[in-house]
Amino acid sequence: MKYLILSSLVIFLGASLTAQDNGYTRVNDQYYKYMIDDCGDTLIVASLEGVSISSLRAFENDDDYRRYRRYRQYAIKVYPYAVQAIRIFRETEYAMNNLSKRESKRYIRRLQRELKDEFADPLKNLSKTQGLILIKMIERELDTPMYDLIKDLRGGITASYWNTMGKLFGHNIKDGYIDGEDRILDAVLDDFNVSYEVPAGGN
Repeated sequence: MKYLILSSLVIFLGASLTAQDNGYTRVNDQYYKYMIDDCGDTLIVASLEGVSISSLRAFENDDDYRRYRRYRQYAIKVYPYAVQAIRIFRETEYAMNNLSKRESKRYIRRLQRELKDEFADPLKNLSKTQGLILIKMIERELDTPMYDLIKDLRGGITASYWNTMGKLFGHNIKDGYIDGEDRILDAVLDDFNVSYEVPAGGN
């Protein structure tokens, strides 16, 4: 289970940091506020984004542990593609809902070109399992089966084609992501955040 905590974090100041008289110190060319506690120790106070902390996991056998490690390596590889796919989907969604029809078409064409340029070659080199994990990352975030996503964006014929292709590899893209169906996959995906929010005013 993933917990997002630590909106701010106090980091112990090491000997390599030089304290400043004005209440700030420099670390890697960035300035941070510092404070001195009752024991005379110098502490840096820094605001950080959310941090994902996962509990230790127990596995029933060595095969499960090895599968977890393999899935995690695959997830690391496809994670950047999942992040970009979610970004492009959210921006397409924004364009369709907030821009004029003409602006929306132009914006979506640009996103489609970007999608093709970024994904066409890398995705050809993914293994069957890597491709499945990428799909599950996307389905989990959007709470929508890949079949429906393709159907909405490219039409029913294209969606049916890819569903047929998926079945050849043992996957049904109409099923979507089912929490609890594969606890090893669930444990891996818990550690990866692929969400994206369109900045205020669009991109």
